[in-house]
Amino acid sequence: MTDTAAVNAELTVDAPHRELLDQVLDKWSLQVLNELCERPCRFNDLRRAIPAVTQKSLTATLRKLERNGIIERIVLSTRPVAVEYRITQLGKTLRGPVDVLLAWAAAHMLEIDSARDRFDAL
Repeated sequence: MTDTAAVNAELTVDAPHRELLDQVLDKWSLQVLNELCERPCRFNDLRRAIPAVTQKSLTATLRKLERNGIIERIVLSTRPVAVEYRITQLGKTLRGPVDVLLAWAAAHMLEIDSARDRFDAL
């Protein structure tokens, strides 16, 4: 697709799209996905890896990601029973688009900071 075609293409962001993007691209979800892309983790492993997240927020984030098929919850047959979270094949496909967004943010952060400063000065 050429740049002109991309500009002229209609971008439709319906409620289901917004809901999914809100759930998958929020602050905690991105950090959880970053951890799970490296290895499966138990709940407390994630808490240690993301110390700023509360137990309630982490639980809600994991449930949202599981509901959307991005991660899976595996009950391990250990004593006591343990639960491990793993990224799914579908979840792995998010890595590329998220990396592109993060690269865009890194490349334009100075411009964004300047725009924020100008706006805040008004």
